[in-house]
Amino acid sequence: MWTTLDRGCWGFCSLSLLVTIVCGAQSANEPSNMSYVKATVDKLLKGYDIRLRPDFGGSPVDVGMSIDIASIDMVSEVNMDYTITMYFQQSWRDKRLSYTGISLNLTLDNRVADQLWVPDTYFINDKKSFVHGVTVKNRMIRLHPDGTVLYGLRITTTAACMMDLRRYPLDEQNCTLEIESYGYTTDDIEFYWQGGGNGGSVTGVENIELPQFSIIDYQTLSKKAVFATGSYPRLSLSFKLKRNIGYFILQTYMPSILITILSWVSFWINYDASAARVALGITTVLTMTTINTHLRETLPKIPYVKAIDIYLMGCFFFVFLALLEYAFVNYIFFGRGPQLQKKVAEKANNEKKSRLESNKVQVDAHGNILLTNMTSEMGGTDMIGVLSDPQATMFSYDSASIQYRKPMSSRDLYGRPGIDRPTGHKKGRLRRRASQLKVKIPDLTDVNAVDKWSRVVFPITFTFFNLVYWLYYVH
Repeated sequence: MWTTLDRGCWGFCSLSLLVTIVCGAQSANEPSNMSYVKATVDKLLKGYDIRLRPDFGGSPVDVGMSIDIASIDMVSEVNMDYTITMYFQQSWRDKRLSYTGISLNLTLDNRVADQLWVPDTYFINDKKSFVHGVTVKNRMIRLHPDGTVLYGLRITTTAACMMDLRRYPLDEQNCTLEIESYGYTTDDIEFYWQGGGNGGSVTGVENIELPQFSIIDYQTLSKKAVFATGSYPRLSLSFKLKRNIGYFILQTYMPSILITILSWVSFWINYDASAARVALGITTVLTMTTINTHLRETLPKIPYVKAIDIYLMGCFFFVFLALLEYAFVNYIFFGRGPQLQKKVAEKANNEKKSRLESNKVQVDAHGNILLTNMTSEMGGTDMIGVLSDPQATMFSYDSASIQYRKPMSSRDLYGRPGIDRPTGHKKGRLRRRASQLKVKIPDLTDVNAVDKWSRVVFPITFTFFNLVYWLYYVH
C-alpha cells in the first residue's frame, strides 16, 4: 500500500523530471547554443580553401545527382530545343566540413555556397540557362555531421533537341539533358544518379502536361566522354515524347479534306457555267496554297519531306486536277467542237459552191437551154440531178457578161419523164454526208460523261490515298 508520504515523493520527482526536460529543450534555442553553432560554422570555414577539391590527391569525389522536374514549358520545332524548369540537386562528401557536438543537419544561407567547393557541373546541350533569383537566389546548402554536402538549385534551361521530322506530325522525339564536369576528369570526380535509376533520381515526370506532346518514357544513363584533354564523367536524362495529333487533325487535316471535297462540287455544275466552275477551282487551289505556306512558317527549313507535306501536296494535286478537268471539258465543248464544226461547214460550203459552178446552164438570147455544153462538162447522172432540183435557178448569159436569175418552170424541169428516177439516189448521198457530219462534231453527251466519270474516280482515288497514307504513317 502506498502511503501519503510515498505518493508525495513520487509526484515531486515526476515534476522535477518534467522541468528538466523542458529546460533542456529550451536550452537548444538559447543564445549559448546559437553561439556554439556559429562557432562550429566559423571553425569549418576557417582555413577552408575552395580551390582544392575534397580529398585532393586521393580518390575521386563521388557526386550523386537527382532531378525533380517542375515543368517542361515549351518544345520548339523551329529552334530545335525545349525548355525545362527543375530542382537540380548534387550531393558529395567533404571531410573538411565534418563536425561533432551537434547531431543536427545545418541548413545554411545560400551565400555560403560561394565559400565552399562545388562541382563544376554544366549542361552540354544548353542554349540558355539561369538560376531563379526571386525573392532571393534559389540555392540551398545543407551540411551533415559526417561532412556530406547537399547543394540544390532551381534552374530553368533551354536545351537543344535535334528532331527528326520525317514523320511529322505523327512522330516521336527523344530529347536529352546532358550533364558533365567541365574541368575535372574522371581522375578527380565521378558522377552517378542518386537513388538508383529512374525510381529515385528523377521525379515529377508523371505530373508534367504538355500541349502537343505526351511523355511516354524517360531513361537515365551514366557514361564517360573522352576528349583530347581527358575522360570526363557524363550523365544523361532522355525523354521520349509522342506528339498529340488532335491539334493537327482540327487545324490541318480536316480543312484540307473539306477543301478537296469542295473542289469536286464543280463536277455537278453545268459545263457552260464557266464563271462558277473557274472561281471555285481557283479558290480551292489558293486555299490549299495558304495552308501550305502557314505550315512552312511554323517549321524549320529542313531538306527532307515531312509526312504532312506529302498529305498536303496530295490534296493540292487533287484540287488542281479538278480545275484541269474543267479546262479539259471546256476545251472539248467550246474549243475542239466548234472548230470541227467550222471546218466541216466550210468544207461543205466549198463542195456546194464548186458543184453549183460546175452545174451552170447556158441559155441563148431566147431563153433556150444549150445542152451541148452541159453534156460535155457534166455526166448524165449529174445533169439529171441538177435538173431535178427545184431550187436550181442559176443561169449564165455570156453574151453580155451579165448573170441573172430566171426561175425554171416545172414544164422545163419535168418535161422528160426520165429525170425523176435519180432523186432517191441523191437523197441517200445527202444522208450519208449528214451522218459523216454528226460523227465529226462532238456530242454533248460526251462532255457530260467526263463530269460523270470524275464524280466517281476522284472520290475513290482520294479515299485510296488516305487509306495508304494513314496505314503507313500510323503503323
